[in-house]
Amino acid sequence: MTQDARDEVDRLVAAWRAERPDLDVEPLQVLSRVSRLAKHLDRARRAAFAEHDLEPWEFDVLTALRRAGKPYELSPGALLRATLVTSGTMTNRIDRLAQAGLVVRRPDPEDRRGVLVTLTETGLARVDAAFADLLRREHDLLSGLGPADQRTLAGLLRTLLTPFDS
Repeated sequence: MTQDARDEVDRLVAAWRAERPDLDVEPLQVLSRVSRLAKHLDRARRAAFAEHDLEPWEFDVLTALRRAGKPYELSPGALLRATLVTSGTMTNRIDRLAQAGLVVRRPDPEDRRGVLVTLTETGLARVDAAFADLLRREHDLLSGLGPADQRTLAGLLRTLLTPFDS
């Protein structure tokens, strides 16, 4: 897309400028586009996960385990921190993933009262396939930008997001 191309956000901003010239609607230039892109990303994510019989929450838990490296296991507490859900929610999710054969619980050898949640071979294969599919779809979403523009955009978005991650 060229710099001269207009999108729906340009039309939205022009309409608001005409209707409310007293307001600075400039944030819409960025944040409405981020919001619209997030909707496209959400659709792409859901499609990638569905293709591999996973719900978004299942993908989140499985990828947290996958990112941990071999032997692909974490404590339920570490999974809580990685996925930002309550302990009751995490217990339910682990139960459901275990019933599906994607994870197993095993005693923590370093804490007699603790357990570790480990990816099964099936879980590992499923999350790896879903992740590869997701990345293909995300590359497609970014195909209108070259590598340098993608790095620039990533840096600008990082600047905006960093205060929220603190």
